[in-house]
Amino acid sequence: QVQLAESGGGLVQPGGSLRLSCAASVGIFSINRMAWYRQAPGKQRELVAATFYGGSTNYADSVAGRFTISRDNAKNTVYLEMNSLKLEDAAVYYCHAFYNGGVYWGQGTQVTVSS
Repeated sequence: QVQLAESGGGLVQPGGSLRLSCAASVGIFSINRMAWYRQAPGKQRELVAATFYGGSTNYADSVAGRFTISRDNAKNTVYLEMNSLKLEDAAVYYCHAFYNGGVYWGQGTQVTVSS
């Protein structure tokens, strides 16, 4: 079992920045894949960014160059640094982990982008 706890969401103006955190209940160095997804009202949940056991990462085209996913193994935390935020980035952001054949989700953190 893995518990994931997101934090860092909030209200930001277009062009602003936020950093989301996802704290895991197990050592993330052993987690195959950790990722951030988001879901806007009326839309399907979509992958934002992922980080893999070997250190590789990938990003949705819509956020590449603006968002950065990173991990701090000592703190068992994965981060999502979001810069140059746009109105269309507003959503609930969820942390996801794939570990020992199981899939785990956090409860989500709201990101609101508004002027």
